[in-house]
Amino acid sequence: MTLKNLSKFWLILLSGLVMACGANQTMEQESDPWDQLPEILSQIIAPEFPDRDFNILDYGAKAVGLTNASAAIKAAIEACAESGGGRVIVPEGDFATGPIYIKSNVNLHLVKGARLLFSTNPEDYLPNVFTRWEGVELMNYSPLIYAFEETNIAVTGEGTLDGQANETNWWPWKGKKEYGWKEGDPHQEDRDKRHALFQMAEDNVPVSERIFGDGFFLRPQFVQPYGCKNVLIQGVTIVNSPMWILNPVLCENVTIDGVSIISHGPNSDGCDPESSKNVWIKNTFFDTGDDCIAIKSGRNADGRRINVPSENIVIQNCKMADGHGGVVIGSEISGGVRNVFAENSEMNSPNLDRVLRIKTSSMRGGLIENIYMRNIEVGQVAEQVIRVNMFYEDSGAYVPRVRNIRVENLTVQNGGKVGVLLEGYESSPVENITLKNVEIKSVKENYRFSNTKNIRFENVRINGEEIKLRKE
Repeated sequence: MTLKNLSKFWLILLSGLVMACGANQTMEQESDPWDQLPEILSQIIAPEFPDRDFNILDYGAKAVGLTNASAAIKAAIEACAESGGGRVIVPEGDFATGPIYIKSNVNLHLVKGARLLFSTNPEDYLPNVFTRWEGVELMNYSPLIYAFEETNIAVTGEGTLDGQANETNWWPWKGKKEYGWKEGDPHQEDRDKRHALFQMAEDNVPVSERIFGDGFFLRPQFVQPYGCKNVLIQGVTIVNSPMWILNPVLCENVTIDGVSIISHGPNSDGCDPESSKNVWIKNTFFDTGDDCIAIKSGRNADGRRINVPSENIVIQNCKMADGHGGVVIGSEISGGVRNVFAENSEMNSPNLDRVLRIKTSSMRGGLIENIYMRNIEVGQVAEQVIRVNMFYEDSGAYVPRVRNIRVENLTVQNGGKVGVLLEGYESSPVENITLKNVEIKSVKENYRFSNTKNIRFENVRINGEEIKLRKE
């Protein structure tokens, strides 16, 4: 073969390889992302527990009156753990308690008619524990139910967890009059409190020296497993939380099933998976004072220091009433988020602001990608159906990226102010957004975009008009 023919041969071969790669890339782009879901769900397995019961009545709890049952609950959990695990039974009745620490292989089980009434005295939540508060690690009040680096833990049953938070305790710490705060009272927004914590994180102060708790007015979360594996929260009703309600942090293999969450206080997010992997939220009811589900991964410098994304988050068969957003990503999102699947859910309330919301900023940074939603029925929302905002709160030097969002089979009866609102940077546009089989009624403005790339509407009707859109 001559040199000229050999060159032609390699040119033809190279062209074929390029075409094949291009075809494969096109096939990959057109593949259905939902095909990944069975594999993800196969990795999320609820923990099982030995068939042993430890009734808190046998450890000194009283079924009548409101005698503090904290010591009895602690003793029952310790006995259960030492025996190799099982269920700690909270029987029918009202039981007053302080914070509860769950150990490995323990299922805290509330029977129907059981109520745990949590103390509203901040001193009961001392000594401080290692926790995360609005995306920043610190030493702070214990969450009401807490576990640290434990394995195989659960809170189950048909009973109620009542944080008893209201305008006379916990909620005024937010510093807003509608939650009971009075002019002149200290609150979390004082410069030496919440803002001091955030500055410590920016200055890379060791977590062991970020000592808050008493006098700093940073409200505890309700349920926070921290660095745990194999977590189950099932069946219970959770009401009246100081702030965030279900907050798994740096956890893996988490199942939240059939829970009812009702709390209208400040920052009462229903469920905040934070830097966690393989989380399945299903059959759950949300009626909250803030976001129903808010997926997070750390704030600013602290989020980048830990640098763990939330990933493989599955949301199925849930109902959302009040809340700032139904499915929300951010704003504490510096570690990134990927692979979120939300399907077969209902949302409806004049107090529900948005269906799908992504909120971040150049102070947060991070990569948000592969967000998929389908088969969603919405009665009404107040603000936007879908909103991506890269300018939430402060700006900085860490421009975020948001890409690969697909929404299918969504119907909205009352779409609020704007159907789809996308706001990106010129240097980092919101990209690869697909809406397919979507109908939005009674919305004031169809859509509004700034700095976007690869936007595609397929069979999208807004206010009765088919919107054909393909923006490269």
